[in-house]
Amino acid sequence: MDRIFDVVLVRPPSNAYEHCISSNPEKNSIDVQLAKVQHQSYISILKENDITVLELLACEKYPDSVFMQDPALLGLGRSIIGRFGENSRRGEELTLMSELNRVQIMKNSRLLHVASPGTLEGGDIMVTDQQQLFVGLSSRTNSPGIIQLQTFLPDTKVTSVRTVSLHLLCGCSYLSDSTVIITPDVVSPQNFPSLKHITLDREDAYASDALYLGKHRVLIPSGFPNVSKKLKQAGYMPVEVDVSEFRKGDGGVTCLCSPIYKTI
Repeated sequence: MDRIFDVVLVRPPSNAYEHCISSNPEKNSIDVQLAKVQHQSYISILKENDITVLELLACEKYPDSVFMQDPALLGLGRSIIGRFGENSRRGEELTLMSELNRVQIMKNSRLLHVASPGTLEGGDIMVTDQQQLFVGLSSRTNSPGIIQLQTFLPDTKVTSVRTVSLHLLCGCSYLSDSTVIITPDVVSPQNFPSLKHITLDREDAYASDALYLGKHRVLIPSGFPNVSKKLKQAGYMPVEVDVSEFRKGDGGVTCLCSPIYKTI
């Protein structure tokens, strides 16, 4: 496989999901039951692409906990447990840690922890297959958190990227073959001089949060025909999934899983 992970953790939306943190004006129209159906469709697509999906239990205490990407950066060799920039989400990482003990595939992964005053959320971390990752300096991840990450990964080039979006991956995602899909109005392509760019218009920015499935297949939210066209022109096959209820919660397709990276 040409992807940098083969296993992901997911957590279904809880009944409290409608109370998640979101700036989306449609947040009050979240349909939790529809979100659960969409989440199952998302899982099905991952499995159809030979990705092993480890399903955790719903967590009623934390409405945002369906966004599994944020608590940690997981790897087969070592994992970094983050520290949320959003106070109301602090504690989710402790729930994840207790559950990791049950996941045997992680048994040899060394756990490292981001400490105060650092904050680090997984949505700000873009992992590549080149012993390099990029970290968004955002409202959720700060400089002390990035410095700690650099210390934890001394053999990996960690580059800080300033972003005005909620998370770095709201504006760009790594695919494969040194290629990133990116919305220049959200994140400057100049931050990635060594990578090829598939550039999106501002109105398609939501689809720049994309998940590479392997074999040149890319998971994107449904309803973005221009993005599908650009992916095909670049040699990729778009795979669409309806995540309308997660968009209302300020989440995208990468937010819904926590990959266990082979390169970390």
